[in-house]
Order: sequence, then structure tokens, then C-alpha cells
Amino acid sequence: MWHNYLNATSIDEVVKVLGEKRENARIVAGGTDLILELERGVRKGIDTLVDVTRIPHLDQISIDEDDVIHLGPLVTHNDCVASKLIRKKAYPLARAAWEVGAPQIRNRGTIAGNLITASPANDTISPLMALGASVTLISIHGERIVPLKDFYTGVRRTVMQPDEMLVDISFPAMKKSQRGTFMKLGLRRAQAISLVNAAIILDLKTDTVQSASITLGAVTPIITHAVEAEKFLAKKKLNKKNIAQAAELAMQAAHPIDDVRGSANYRREMVRVITSRGLTAILDEKEQSGMPKKPILLWGSEEMRSTKQLTSEFPGTPIQTTINGRAYTFKNGFNKTLLRLIREEGMLTGTKEGCAEGECGACTVFLDGKAVMACLVPAPRAHGAEITTVEGLADGNELHPIQKAFVENGAVQCGYCTPGFLMSGAKLLEENPNPSRSEIEQAITGNLCRCTGYYKIVKAIEEASQ
Repeated sequence: MWHNYLNATSIDEVVKVLGEKRENARIVAGGTDLILELERGVRKGIDTLVDVTRIPHLDQISIDEDDVIHLGPLVTHNDCVASKLIRKKAYPLARAAWEVGAPQIRNRGTIAGNLITASPANDTISPLMALGASVTLISIHGERIVPLKDFYTGVRRTVMQPDEMLVDISFPAMKKSQRGTFMKLGLRRAQAISLVNAAIILDLKTDTVQSASITLGAVTPIITHAVEAEKFLAKKKLNKKNIAQAAELAMQAAHPIDDVRGSANYRREMVRVITSRGLTAILDEKEQSGMPKKPILLWGSEEMRSTKQLTSEFPGTPIQTTINGRAYTFKNGFNKTLLRLIREEGMLTGTKEGCAEGECGACTVFLDGKAVMACLVPAPRAHGAEITTVEGLADGNELHPIQKAFVENGAVQCGYCTPGFLMSGAKLLEENPNPSRSEIEQAITGNLCRCTGYYKIVKAIEEASQ
């Protein structure tokens, strides 16, 4: 996996290492893409990971005196979902962040990481492109600001140099006259990669479009504007006839590929459909329909969500952590995932490995109070952290209410996925002691049951909440 791992405590420390190691080093924040790329051999020659999650103040969302919004490089998808500022003044970004993965993925995956991975199917690039975002890159040679429209050079390729760190994402806040949304088509309701996505922002004066920004994802090598559709809408009434024509023009801007998930012809047609739906939603003032007012984040108690600033380098430093309230010191396993550290070094085998790709949720644990997929977290991130596994839910011999409810409702089937469901359910009840059925479903979107028995699982969580 990796030979060296550094918990950095400052940006200066990061850029120094990148300047020395260049192509042989990578920054890790969420790690939800990077860990898989390393395991699959997609990223070759990397021997050093630089963990930036210990650097203070990089998870801030702010707005300056010029009405420009700034996202730090550690802002996660769930941070955007929870931000009142983003929901009010950059709603398409909040909606796109909500569509990413599942709660456990959104708790680790960062907006900056989504941009840098540079897949045209990545959900948050489209709204940020529509918002006119720029990124700030820094290295030992200085700082530069790159408009997002100039950041991409191809599929998974950017202008970013090996010695650079992305330290800021900035974009103008939406004006009162602007309204927008984000539309996504996937093969399932959650944990889905976009077949097609579109971000739409209109500047409206009464019912006339002053200007339009329409960006399309997953249908060109890089996310791009539907320029002809944007030009067509400018200075025209927002009505059904003009929406239909704009959707046709957006479809013409798409140049998708055929693959196992969908044909090029299907994707092209779906560009027309979702563009029409997005514009119609704005026309009907329903662009926020389907977005929960209080989304389930699996964060739990606010006071638990803190991280300690500390410097450490592995190998050379043992991993010292707390699991289920007990102190552990691991002298081995620094080059594993947190899942394998817990199971193979900690001998806590309740946490299961199902897919090892962040798809099934069987490995869900709490890391500093948040539910995460342990298979996508590097083991050294455990250093100085508070971790809870399924073994830590019970209070001595007294089962957690959700464990009791699973037994009483027959929600344990083959049992393999059960630890992950218990962890998600327990964190849900900590966050919201009286969840609705819809909120229960939100909480378990990151957990797959291969026995297909979700009815009893949902029932058990409902009864545990009572």
C-alpha cells in the first residue's frame, strides 16, 4: 500500500514533503478514492502519504466581504449538506453533495478530493463549474489561482503539479435573483455513480432569464457548459416551449460513451430529460423538492466530532488509539486500512469486510464520533483518535437498544451485514432519537443486505427508537 505515512500539522510541512517527493507522494484527506486506487494499482510508484486531516481550520466554510464563498480542503460532502450558507447561497452544490455515495462516504470524502480525482462523473464538479468556481494551489514555489474551467485537461487529468496542494475553493455566492438545482441519474437510489448529471443556475427577472449556466457531467471527457442552451435561454421567457428547446440544445452538447452502465444514445436522451426536469423545477419553484430539510448525517453528538492536532510519522511511531474506551498500541499495521488494523491487529472481528470498496457498509465504525467505512480509512488515521466498533455498543452485559430490537424483530438473517446496520442505526438514534421512516432509510443507504430483508431491519430501528 504505502511505505511512509505522515500526519502533517501545517501546510508548510505538506508542501515541503511534496516538493521533495513529488510523484512519489500523495495527500490523503478523505481517502475514499485514493485508497481504492492504491489497492487496485491505479496509482503506481507512491511510497508516501501525507495526511492533512490534523491541520487546523482547513474544514471551514466561509463567505468574505465580496460575497465570495470559500471551502477549505477538508470540507466534506456532509459539511456542505449541513451548511446553512451553502444551502442558501449555493444550493446546487448542497444538492450534489447530498447525492454522493452514502452518509459514511460523505463523512470522509472531501469536495477538494472530488475535484482533484477529476472523473467527469463526479457530482460536485458540475455545480462548482456552474457557479464559476476557482481553486487555489500552493507549492514551495508560490501560489496560483486556477478557474475550474481551466483546471481539467482530460479524464482524470488536471493542470495540478505533483508538488502542489489545493488549499481553497472559491466561488461567488448566488444572488437573490439566481435560482438553481442539480439533477442526477444513477442506476440506483443511493451509492450510485452518475450516468448523467446536470447543474443549472438561472438569473431571473420576473419570468425572463437574464443569464443561464448549465453544466453537464458524465457525458463528455471533462465536465463542460452546454453553451448553446445557455445562449438560447438568455433574455427569453422561462416557459415550457423554451425549456423544451433548451433541453434539446443541451443534449447536442453531450458526447457520451457506451459502457456497461448505459449506451451513448441513452445518455444523450437522458441529458435532454434531466435538463428539462431541472428547468421545469425552477419554473415551478420546486427546485429543492426531494432534498430533506434536515438530512441524516450520522454525526451524532457535536462535542464528539473533534480531532487532535499531533505530528507523527509511520513507521517509527506506534499507532496509539482508543477503541471502545480501551487504549491500544499497535507497532504493526500502519500500511493497512483501518478495517484490517481493527480485525488483524486489534482482533476485533465484529467489524466485517464485505466489499472492501466502500459499497456495502459492513465495516462501518465510528471515527471521532462520525460513522465511516473502515475499509477506506488508512490505519494511521487511528493515531490519537476515538474509535467505536460493534463490540463497543453494549454497556457491559446490557445490549444497546438497537441490538435488542434486531434480536426481537428477527432482523438478524445471515448476520454478515448486521454489524454495519447496527452501527448506522445506533448513530442515527444518537443524532435523532425519533426518526421518521424516511430518515431511517436515509441512515442505512450505505448498508447493503444481501438477504434482501430490509423490512425487519427498518422495523427494528423503528422499535429501538421507541
